[in-house]
Amino acid sequence: MKRIVTLLVMMTLLASTLAGCKGDEGAEKTGNATDSTKAKSESLLFWHTYSDAEEQVFLEQVMPQFEELYPNVDVEVVRMPYDGLKQQLITSIAGGVAPDVMRMDIIWVPEFANMGALEKVSDKNGFEAIKNNVFEGPLNTTFYQGEYYGLPLNTNTKIAIYNKQLLDSISAEAPTTFDELIDLSRQLKGQDDVWGIGLSGTHAWGMPPYFWSLGGRITNDDYSKASGFINSPESVSALETIVALNDEGLIGPCILGEEPGTWGGMEANNYLMIDDGPWYFSMQREAGIEDLVVPELFPAGSAGSHSIIGGEDVVMFSSSKAKDAAWNFMSFLLSEETQVTMGGTGLIPALKSAANNEAFSNDPINSIYVKQLETAYPRTPHYKWEKISEEFQLTFEMAIRKEGEPQVLLDELAVRLDSILSE
Repeated sequence: MKRIVTLLVMMTLLASTLAGCKGDEGAEKTGNATDSTKAKSESLLFWHTYSDAEEQVFLEQVMPQFEELYPNVDVEVVRMPYDGLKQQLITSIAGGVAPDVMRMDIIWVPEFANMGALEKVSDKNGFEAIKNNVFEGPLNTTFYQGEYYGLPLNTNTKIAIYNKQLLDSISAEAPTTFDELIDLSRQLKGQDDVWGIGLSGTHAWGMPPYFWSLGGRITNDDYSKASGFINSPESVSALETIVALNDEGLIGPCILGEEPGTWGGMEANNYLMIDDGPWYFSMQREAGIEDLVVPELFPAGSAGSHSIIGGEDVVMFSSSKAKDAAWNFMSFLLSEETQVTMGGTGLIPALKSAANNEAFSNDPINSIYVKQLETAYPRTPHYKWEKISEEFQLTFEMAIRKEGEPQVLLDELAVRLDSILSE
């Protein structure tokens, strides 16, 4: 029965995809109406997951500019629900109805490149110019086995967010180094239910900024080997430091998924510092969050200040029948004007010149995120990232729960990661 239900779901997804391609059906379709008075010689299907506000700007400001530049290209813009999207995309590829271009979660790119579903763009006309003007970290999210399979479209990272009331209670400024953060955390230790650090978990989105800044590494530079890196003396020391901070009671219970969570703990004055992306401010701006917290770069440890990269890439599918038009569309999305326009919605431009444009960077919070991006690292761009993430979290949680020594745990993790990376 389970197989029958699964088959029915797959058929429904494929039918939905096909409906999106017809261009005049489907609740999610919000694309531009084709101007029948124009002779369109090429057509593109573009999938995205923009929010309501982002989509409105995209349709009303960005697309008219593209249509003016390329009047012979008809782009059908289709908004897709994120839930179930990955499976829906796999189904569409199998059915031969994949979109031409897609705004894709950065962690999916290596997986679909490995399938052979994505077109490499390293050899496209103008790629080098774009490559030289985007942030290196986001660019690396499109890198797979020596080639680039997309362009970083919009990016994000996490910064340190400090509780203003707790800082005032000890007459302190927001720290800029780990040593300063630890010192302030110890000053607050005597207060009930107050911790210096609200670390969101041992998962591979929460832990790496701390691990990297304290000197840890996960792989070598080309992401092909973990041994000698995840278990190097520096990595072991970084994990030992995190474990020691937790043992001392300076890290809050949210590191193991317990309450208070990071946002609630910040609101209730439980945590001196949490870390999060730009959505922390955009979602709470009307509540006056900017008057209650102090944003700052991630505290610098022995290796500097390093955060983690999130966001979306724009990719072209190898099945596209209009690859030149698709590349022109992708390049247009990476133009400074387009990047600045979408930056007005709160999305951080991947293009450095756009991120540093006054229209975006004059916002003091935006400017900190942009500065943090200069030293942020991507998650390991490998088609089995989800497996890597699981192994990473398992190891770090065992260390925090004192179920093994950091050196032993990281030695064992290195062997498992080497095996995954070699596949």
